[in-house]
Amino acid sequence: MKKQISLTAIVCMMVVAIISCNSKDSKTSEVKAISKDSLVKRGAYLVSVSGCDDCHTPKKMGPMGPEPDMDLRLSGYRSQVAFPSVDSNYIKKGFIVTVPELTAWAGPWGVSFAANITSDETGIGNWTEEQFSKALRQGKWKGMDNSRILLPPMPWQNFSHYTDEDVKAIFEFLKTTKPVKNIEPAIKPFSALTY
Repeated sequence: MKKQISLTAIVCMMVVAIISCNSKDSKTSEVKAISKDSLVKRGAYLVSVSGCDDCHTPKKMGPMGPEPDMDLRLSGYRSQVAFPSVDSNYIKKGFIVTVPELTAWAGPWGVSFAANITSDETGIGNWTEEQFSKALRQGKWKGMDNSRILLPPMPWQNFSHYTDEDVKAIFEFLKTTKPVKNIEPAIKPFSALTY
């Protein structure tokens, strides 16, 4: 009889433990609804701390050196600016070359240009969140399947660790940015640098 009571007590404790674990899991897995305003603010914060302006915003000289040109914020390499000649021997010696606006780089991969990520249709204005996620976390050019990989210095490998909520917040913020019409040039292969 004592064995039966002990066994019943153990079974009851296991049932209570399972129920409590399940109820805790359901509470922690609930996603709180976030207002659009809060989502955009979170996205603005992530864009700032992730350094998006460092590459995607053209620079101008200020009293303390280069500073982001906020009139062109996040518009990428300005299409009307010709990329200067680069002596490929510097790159062969291990150097990477950038332009004064810090929006284009030449290296062993060739020349890469920072993309326009403003809300304009020449930026990400027509993109879906899924495209944006593929670009940011999988390094897919324009977020398209079977497209080329994003080139350095785009740190998409680091951004692959963003959560779905982070990606959504960044995307929502970028959709609120001032639209700037600008189409960055196509990448140039290293062979194009033999000046």
